[in-house]
Amino acid sequence: MNAANGLAMYTETRAQANTIEVEEYAGLVKRIAHHMMLRMPASVQVDDLIQAGMIGLLEAAQKYDGSKGASFETYAGIRIRGAIVDEMRRGDWAPRSVHRNARRVSEALGRVEAREGRDAEDAEVAAELGVGLDEYYAMLRDTNSSRLFSYEETFADDASASLAGEGDEFANPQEGFTRESLKRSLSQAITLLPEREKLVLALYYDEELNLKEIGQILGVSESRVSQIHSQAASRLRAKLSDWTLGD
Repeated sequence: MNAANGLAMYTETRAQANTIEVEEYAGLVKRIAHHMMLRMPASVQVDDLIQAGMIGLLEAAQKYDGSKGASFETYAGIRIRGAIVDEMRRGDWAPRSVHRNARRVSEALGRVEAREGRDAEDAEVAAELGVGLDEYYAMLRDTNSSRLFSYEETFADDASASLAGEGDEFANPQEGFTRESLKRSLSQAITLLPEREKLVLALYYDEELNLKEIGQILGVSESRVSQIHSQAASRLRAKLSDWTLGD
């Protein structure tokens, strides 16, 4: 289903969406959907994400309050990402074997790096796992369908609630402190990554580029970008093993 069809399905809902012209933000939904494809399994089609994102856009149009200080595009982006994550979670899109392999890769990375005292190379991790390099890369591709950081959805929910003026009355100081501690630990762990992995994460999360765009910058294929991203995620899981970062 493309963006136009997704909007047509929800015309009745759109009519109630304040004065926001949601058609103007269809491109935002498509951009976010293509961006998030990096973390999805091969079975997921970009149109599935666009359809879910349209629901998030319409909800954003209904709930947006300009007096909170954020632009509609900022608020809508949070809602769109949240709707896509919610839809994928409902679909049980990450099989148990994917999470298991993600843990295996992270543990193997941790063992190699503890033993060698440096960043683990691809071939070393594959040998630690007892698999060939091609199979190791296949495992990395599979882990794209596992959440990179379990806190990511929670932070998005917090930001959305804050912009909407929701939930402040029941804020949990201890929970907030824990999240801030995790963010600091994550930031520190990212500084310890190999330069290419840091660059991919920066281009993906900070600049919000998609696979093709990152590949053009690095001069590598989209599949190689995916491998680098997955390796970075596994390395971070290993470095942050004291935190629960997803099963």
